[in-house]
Amino acid sequence: MKNRVSELRKKKKLSQEELANEVGVTRQTITSIETGKYIASLPLAFKIAKFFNLSIEEIFSMEEED
Repeated sequence: MKNRVSELRKKKKLSQEELANEVGVTRQTITSIETGKYIASLPLAFKIAKFFNLSIEEIFSMEEED
């Protein structure tokens, strides 16, 4: 699953730690989502989308990672 979490986080000039604190997870979870090793649960995907003021579909897509 592809996602834009890293791109969006960097645009807001946030560290992985800062984003993790905002959505209530560990930095390691954010790292794993950004690298595609972990797929965010639906509740977490909603939290991330709400934080960035975007829809889940604007952040996550079902396309396979390259």
